[in-house]
Amino acid sequence: MSPPPPSDDIDPRALAAAREAFNLARQGNADTLRQMLDAGLPVNLTNEDGNTLLMLAAYSGQADVAKLLLSRGADATRANDKGQTPLAGAAFKGDVRMVELLLDGGAPVDGAGPDGRTALMFAAMFDRIEVLELLLSRGADPERQDASGNTALIAAVMMGAPRAVARLDALAK
Repeated sequence: MSPPPPSDDIDPRALAAAREAFNLARQGNADTLRQMLDAGLPVNLTNEDGNTLLMLAAYSGQADVAKLLLSRGADATRANDKGQTPLAGAAFKGDVRMVELLLDGGAPVDGAGPDGRTALMFAAMFDRIEVLELLLSRGADPERQDASGNTALIAAVMMGAPRAVARLDALAK
């Protein structure tokens, strides 16, 4: 659920600082973001789309920022308003390093948003074979189904992801 829309009584300086923090997370400026966290910026601050600083860092491939946020207690399981998790975002992008960081930081390997899609399903759909292998090695369940009853293999077939189809089909036999 998103926070209520900003009201006129919110300090414009606080809004500007929040916007800056989200930009820093996307751009990978861990040093300035660390200073803002030290000054009291909430580590799980969310924007108007429900994206946390960690979600933006994960999706943007900013490993140093993700490490910083995780070390400060960022919630690696928190989904945005579309139900997307940082791990799913990193899997979609094919960012092996970020997937490792998030798993090591507490993201459940089979965690899913309301649609039931896991990071393994995103890796399979977009033929991100290196991420798929990492998730499998960490215990991802290839038989898990999303809300529509689809497994990672079915998702890979539907999206035309040949390497993922071959790997997941071999597991099913």
